[in-house]
Formats: sequence, structure tokens, C-alpha cells
Amino acid sequence: VPPEIKQTTQMISSLFPYFLQNLIWIPTQIFLRFFGHFEIYGKNNLCGIKGAVIFASNHTSELDPILLPAAMPMFSRFLPMFYVSREKNFYDSSHPLKRLFYGGLFFEFWGAYRTHVGLHNYEISLQPHLKILERGHSLSIFPEGKKGFDGIPREGKGGAAFLSHKTGAPVVPVAISGAFKTSVPDFFSFKKHFRITFGKPIYPNELFAGKKIKDPHDYKIIVNESIMPRIAEMMVK
Repeated sequence: VPPEIKQTTQMISSLFPYFLQNLIWIPTQIFLRFFGHFEIYGKNNLCGIKGAVIFASNHTSELDPILLPAAMPMFSRFLPMFYVSREKNFYDSSHPLKRLFYGGLFFEFWGAYRTHVGLHNYEISLQPHLKILERGHSLSIFPEGKKGFDGIPREGKGGAAFLSHKTGAPVVPVAISGAFKTSVPDFFSFKKHFRITFGKPIYPNELFAGKKIKDPHDYKIIVNESIMPRIAEMMVK
């Protein structure tokens, strides 16, 4: 593919999530703050971060990919937020709306790029996400790889550490609280209290201090020693 065509394609693929995430920012804010008592903590931890950044958060609800960009200011330099998503058949559902939003066309317009599971090779599995970070964009990843079944952060996979190691991007731990088992009636009864907490960025020199990567499994160890505990400690009990 000629470089100029490739560059144009990359720009167009970035515009869709940028406009979509900013377009619904105001109505999302109104809805979340009025019905969900939406609160954001730790925004000062994002000050001074330059270039690409990896947001690593727990995953408890289908709302999580919406809550994260909603926690940013409108037209934030961290938007658009791109996502590491699972393979398409992971989201297969008998419900047509779920097929559209989770794993379908809307998911792609929102900025989700699929990974390839079962290859045991981060370089291949996360190739699109490496390119996103190399272009200086923000990337959201759920280290657990899927929604938790009880709202408590569990063991993470090594993708976040690998991406930081390869691109030099810092990892910002993010704790999402209050979204677990959210239903439509919960919103309109004002029972939900959503909270996003941003931790201090973990730069590669801290993440890999005194550690040597000899095997892909080492990335998983680093995630579970350095990233998942920080997410867990920020969760609202």
C-alpha cells in the first residue's frame, strides 16, 4: 500500500472515534451525572503525560468503554480512546443490539481493534494496538481479558506490560467502581453511583525495574505484581 494512502486510511480510522466520542460527550455527561451520580477522581495524575498512554482498567460492565472517555474533558488530548477488544465470535449473541454494539460496526466506529487470542505471541496478537500507540494515541485495555463475574479485579494477562515495553508508553491504572450488574431500572431509580479513579502513571523504567523479560509469561507476572494491585486498591469497597 502506498504510504500516502496508508496515512489517509489511518487518519480516517482515527476520525470516526474522535467525532463519535466527542459528539455524545455532553448527553453522556448529563445522563451519567443525573442518573448515575458520576464521579471522577485522580485527574491530576494525568497532568504532564505526553505522547501515547495505556489506560489499564478493571472490567465489570458493558458500560466501561463509555465511562472511560466520559471521564475525560471534552476534546481532551487523550481522545479518541482506542480499545483492545476480543475476537468477533466472543461477542456473538442472539440479541441483535448486542451484536451491533459489542463486536459489531458500532464497536469499530467507537475505536475497538480486535486482538487474536490463542497465538501465544503478543507481537502478532496486538499488532494493531502497537501501531495505535506508535501514532501517539491513547489505548484502553482490560488486563483481565473479559468481564469479571463478581466485580472484583482478578488475574490479568500480560498485554499491557508488553505494549508498554515495546512502545515506551506509560500505563495508567484505572479503577471503575459501581458499574457491576447495571440494569436499566437501576439508572432510573437513581441507585447507581459510578466512579472512575485514575492512578499515577507507571512508566516503563519503573514497571520493568530490575526485571528481565526472558519469556512472554514474564509480562503477565509484571501486570499482576505492578498493575492489578494498584487497580484493586483504588476500587470503592
